[in-house]
Amino acid sequence: MAPSRARAEWVGFSTIVIREFNRIVRRWGQTIVPPTVTATLYFVIFGSLIGKRVGLVGGYDYMQFIAPGLIMMTVITNSYGNVVSSFFGAKFGKHLEELLVSPLPNWLILSGYIAGGVLRGMLVGSVVTIVALFFTRLAVQHIFAILSAVLLTSVVFSLGGFINALFAKNFDQISWFPTFVLTPLTYLGGVFYSIKMLPDWAQVVSHANPILYMVSAFRYGFLGRSDVDLRLAYGIMISAATLMFALAATLLNKGTGIRD
Repeated sequence: MAPSRARAEWVGFSTIVIREFNRIVRRWGQTIVPPTVTATLYFVIFGSLIGKRVGLVGGYDYMQFIAPGLIMMTVITNSYGNVVSSFFGAKFGKHLEELLVSPLPNWLILSGYIAGGVLRGMLVGSVVTIVALFFTRLAVQHIFAILSAVLLTSVVFSLGGFINALFAKNFDQISWFPTFVLTPLTYLGGVFYSIKMLPDWAQVVSHANPILYMVSAFRYGFLGRSDVDLRLAYGIMISAATLMFALAATLLNKGTGIRD
């Protein structure tokens, strides 16, 4: 019985992941092209034009410095956006209930949506990485740091999108968080600058931004330098992923935002 149940759960989980992947690929004009074009514009404007006047940042060419930040920014927004739109769409379309009454445990349903968010984040991030190579050289210093940082970050913001979708009651409510919280934190998270360029009080404030730790850990994988303590950065990412997964699973088990 146990092997057959495990097989059934695997089929259910893989079905959610495949559906999410097909959704990403089928709507490539909405899921892949826009962030790629936006990243290209960032490279042209900030890297090629403004970067020539900025000069070196931490001993690196400005274009080379911002490339990891732009890649991570793309991963963050797409991981979040994929889950919040997909799960809220299922809730709005009234076919989520069919999934919840299936034999699949809720934590596995949650994992399927998170895997979909990670897939989109990694896929779009890979495309933007290829774009970055047309503008600068990306020398990989620590491959483990690159892969672990991007994976943990993608999981965290996929979970954030899931929790937002649970509480959202209309499409307007799934856009306020990216607009008023996620975008400001990302822009102030060291994507375009090193916090060591800031005055002391601004550096203290910047250390309260969790995205700074994610961007810095990812940048360390390429440049071999970080603005923050990497042990603290990974502690924050792992803790955030664990706590947010537990919160999302608890809310889903209680039917929060679904039976309202």
